[in-house]
Amino acid sequence: MEGLVNSRIIPIRTSCRRHYSVFLPTFSLQLRNKNLNKGQVWMMRRPKSLDSVAASIQPLEASTTGNTDKRQPSKEVLELWRSADAVCFDVDSTVCVDEGIDELAEFCGAGKAVAEWTARAMGGSVPFEEALSARLSLFKPSLAQVQDFLDKRPPRISPGIEELVKKLMARNTDVYLISGGFRQMINPVASILGIPQENIFANQLLFGSSGEFLGFDANEPTSRSGGKATAVQQIRKVKGYKALVMIGDGATDLEARKPGGANLFICYAGVQHRESVAAKANWLVFSFTDLITALE
Repeated sequence: MEGLVNSRIIPIRTSCRRHYSVFLPTFSLQLRNKNLNKGQVWMMRRPKSLDSVAASIQPLEASTTGNTDKRQPSKEVLELWRSADAVCFDVDSTVCVDEGIDELAEFCGAGKAVAEWTARAMGGSVPFEEALSARLSLFKPSLAQVQDFLDKRPPRISPGIEELVKKLMARNTDVYLISGGFRQMINPVASILGIPQENIFANQLLFGSSGEFLGFDANEPTSRSGGKATAVQQIRKVKGYKALVMIGDGATDLEARKPGGANLFICYAGVQHRESVAAKANWLVFSFTDLITALE
């Protein structure tokens, strides 16, 4: 997580060498002290040690035989859940009850068109990076609009998530937020839940010196298909976790269950029930209460 990357911007209007933002991502941007008052940020290079991830413990694949009711976890699933030393949560429609980019788009007057793209992306029918670029191009939010949105639309978190995170932390289980959304909108969520900023893997909106929208940092792993899996693999390699669980609602969350990544994928359908994703999950839950109870 200490690694930093060179920035490849996906531009909507223009591109430039210097970018300004009042929001700093956790591991991809660094402030230069002499420019601190101006908020100038520069992109740095990620060490190669995070680029190659070796497979470790094999993930627990969803059973294709026996009990097909995914709402009833097997003994093996329960043991993995209780022994996990790290849990990674998706944010939109999981930790929060809405899709952040859809809410921002609606706030900026382009809600319906963007929501249609979101549904396609979460269903896995189009590459995530294509959907992300297309959605942003529909409304091109300025820095002022994002700030206004954050002031007027505080995060709406899912019932039970605060208690679940507290219980996991009390068990010395590390908690991460892995999202295809934006750090500017996820930082407040992490603050509510008490999750450290360095445990956030998400995308970064980029703005020009006048606050105009430039694009997003395409070198963030979560900006593309398979990016959540890459982020989870990076976390596991650096931290050396023996058992890691991914919880989310979409196809991009399911992708994180792979060698060197998540051992277990729990599909949370309390907001969106995506049947194609739930069918491949190790465990299907409609309430975080189920996960809390299983820890007791």
